[in-house]
Amino acid sequence: MPDSLRPLSACAALALVSACAGGAAVPLPSAGARPAPQPAEPFRTPRPQPGGDIAGIMGADSRSLLARFGEPRIQAVEGDARKLQFASADCVLDIYLYPMREGGTPVATHVEARLRQGGVATSREDCIRAVESKR
Repeated sequence: MPDSLRPLSACAALALVSACAGGAAVPLPSAGARPAPQPAEPFRTPRPQPGGDIAGIMGADSRSLLARFGEPRIQAVEGDARKLQFASADCVLDIYLYPMREGGTPVATHVEARLRQGGVATSREDCIRAVESKR
């Protein structure tokens, strides 16, 4: 073996030995076993975005938003949160919905708007009008 490869060979051998030598064995779950349930996070009341009603969106549920804007481009659900994304030719409108009380219906609490080209933030009110006019 060339002298230039000896340190590499020694490191490789050391890595193999250390991988085999340490730690306690972790039992594998049986075929019918279910993972232990994760503790649920406590409910936290969301803070609605400051700035007022934002063109009648804040506090609206998904049913009324779908009636107003049509089919969303993206509809994502994570736990009790929802994201509806609508788009016009020029902008993208993201509306985030969270329940205001535990077990409640998610309602719009946050609105963002950005240009389709470049993704730069734009006027939420202008984007809302653009999305509404494409219907």
